[in-house]
Amino acid sequence: MAESNNPSNLSWPGPRQIGSGALIFDRETRVLLVKHTYGKLNWELPGGVSEPGESVQQTIVREVREETGLHVQPKRLSGAYYSEPNDMHHFAFICTLVDQQAEPVPSSPEIADCRFFSRDDLPRPMSDFTIRRIDDALTQHPSLTISRIGPRVWFDE
Repeated sequence: MAESNNPSNLSWPGPRQIGSGALIFDRETRVLLVKHTYGKLNWELPGGVSEPGESVQQTIVREVREETGLHVQPKRLSGAYYSEPNDMHHFAFICTLVDQQAEPVPSSPEIADCRFFSRDDLPRPMSDFTIRRIDDALTQHPSLTISRIGPRVWFDE
């Protein structure tokens, strides 16, 4: 019997993931970063993996709230990336704060700290991918293609 071409009969070959990262800038164009309590204990953009039935915009709103207690509105896609090492599509959004007076506070056991940093004074450890997303957002010209990224390069000092 021939296989059906019906997409509902197809199964995905692996655990493909989709995630989002938030680029939240203050009035001085400093970017909000969170410090993880796991892995490399690195500084990263607030964000994470989408849950079933959740859009990438909904993911970023939920993740920022869970990690920093802040309420954000995604305003513009600043980059789309494909990570071959973990078969993940990642979307980066420039977001604005719903309450401009609100301050970030670590709001999850996964987050040790959250603060705004100047592009010229980014903390370590941090991956090249985090720096790339910050730089892509600061150029204000999103790519119309999905950028391929390889294994992370880590900057520890």
